[in-house]
Amino acid sequence: MKQSKAVAAGTARLSYADSTVELPVYSGTAGPHVIDIRKLYAETDVFTYDPGFTSTASCESSITFIDGDKGVCLYRGYPVDQLAAQSNFIEVCYLLLYGKLPNQQEMTTFDRSITLHTMVHEQLAAFFRGFRRDAHPMAVMCGVVGALSAFYHDSTDVNDPRQRDIASHRLIAKLPTIAAMAYKYSIGQPFIYPLNSQGYTENFMRMAFAVPAEEYKVNPILAKALDTIFILHADHEQNASTSTVRLAGSSGANPFACIAAGIACLWGPAHGGANEAALKMLEEIGTPDRIPEFIARAKDKDDPFRLMGFGHRVYKNYDPRAKVMQKQARIVLDEVGAHNDPLFQVAMELEKIALKDEYFVEKKLYPNVDFYSGITLRALGFPTSMFTALFALARTVGWIAQWKEMIEDPHQKIGRPRQIYTGEPMRDYVPLAKR
Repeated sequence: MKQSKAVAAGTARLSYADSTVELPVYSGTAGPHVIDIRKLYAETDVFTYDPGFTSTASCESSITFIDGDKGVCLYRGYPVDQLAAQSNFIEVCYLLLYGKLPNQQEMTTFDRSITLHTMVHEQLAAFFRGFRRDAHPMAVMCGVVGALSAFYHDSTDVNDPRQRDIASHRLIAKLPTIAAMAYKYSIGQPFIYPLNSQGYTENFMRMAFAVPAEEYKVNPILAKALDTIFILHADHEQNASTSTVRLAGSSGANPFACIAAGIACLWGPAHGGANEAALKMLEEIGTPDRIPEFIARAKDKDDPFRLMGFGHRVYKNYDPRAKVMQKQARIVLDEVGAHNDPLFQVAMELEKIALKDEYFVEKKLYPNVDFYSGITLRALGFPTSMFTALFALARTVGWIAQWKEMIEDPHQKIGRPRQIYTGEPMRDYVPLAKR
């Protein structure tokens, strides 16, 4: 079982009414100290109030660290931009799951295990036919991933470490197959089976874009770009979807159900749909000469327009993932012959103007990863309806790593937030005839 690595860092005193309580303060290996309020209710009969949990640490984790003020994002201590430049997605999956970079033998064994799990149960093909052809890929993925527990009974016991590991490998392996099937189903093309001779990302691209009538060759430059996108989206600390996975898992729900819950949460436009929203905004702007008009609208408090792809709930500096994404966008657009893509030109000019504008500088509204990822995914050949599905594919490993960490945490309890009740006080029931 995982042991706490938090270190005592003093105490905090809280005075309320006629009582004063001392609350322990702990420090992690990085980030702000935390005040332990677990006994606050028992000792004072009051709760804390923190809508959105913006100032509350819901768990102890050793997976991902973000310093929003400095623009830092670390996976198990490694900067995400270093991993994006030098690693590959499968190696990052191993790192997130097991806490260290693999040696050659570990990498070979892990890669082989993932490869052998890429096929899905043949009956799932029939399961797809229950959806309308115009169903959104995310709706399909929610249903299919949640149904995996009906096909793989031998990896649903969350108390068995071996079954947890098998389920983890299955989910990482099968999500690309399921995402590709959802895409093929939506466009009326036949499903393409995975090939064990292909790499993880190459296999996904083949399943998404190949047709039985002709041979499909994966472009290594485009595959590297997509692999980089997967790395950048693999985990991002305790965001809404990750917290959803942890909350679902805290009840003892099987891992397939937990990941389906994460997919459902990610589907929200304020979370996984942000890159699609940023792309639509760039399309609305259209040409660089219209940028001042839209910047003026963004500053107008009475105008509902917002510059999508700028600012972040956590980052108050340049998102390190955005820098990598900008570079990949250039590479992909050049490779597909779209280096003069008007949306990319708008994006570059918009970034240049916004970074110098006092309004954006003062509010620390820097470009985030969504600003460039939509342009890149479109250039890779994906429709906007697949953007969030690709996000879910990449984030699955982060969800699984966080879920496993939670299950192995001796301090883990079923999630149960509290509330400020503002409804009617106690009152007596009045029979219908007397109302």
